Amino acid sequence: MARKLPLVTAETAAFWQGGRSGQLMVQYCDACNQWFHPPAPVCPRCGSLDVAPKPVSGRGRVLSYTVNHQAWLPDLDKPYVIAIIELDDQPGLRMLSNVIGLPHDQVHIGLPVQVVFEQHEDVWLPLFAPRKGTDL
Repeated sequence: MARKLPLVTAETAAFWQGGRSGQLMVQYCDACNQWFHPPAPVCPRCGSLDVAPKPVSGRGRVLSYTVNHQAWLPDLDKPYVIAIIELDDQPGLRMLSNVIGLPHDQVHIGLPVQVVFEQHEDVWLPLFAPRKGTDL
């Protein structure tokens, strides 16, 4: 699938490049012991600067999703699923991604998923596929 790649900055490098070592890296605040996404230099909950990327489990569930049928780029495969994934590591820890590895009509709210990485240049995109052993 053709993809537009994000700009990798010092602030976002751990998130976009953690897949190199197979780890989903998410910002963690040591002051209030909370994960947060997207990456930022300041904790959005308590305002602390004591934040750093740390690995999370990469497991979660589909909280909501939509199926896109529009080919926004000429080489873009369609249809594809855009989903909000709630990670198991903390209630409310969510990220926007794609669900891959099954037909779009089998994706459903509550589907247990696991992160997989798709490398493009120096970026490892975190995508989500059904967890192995999951009944669809």
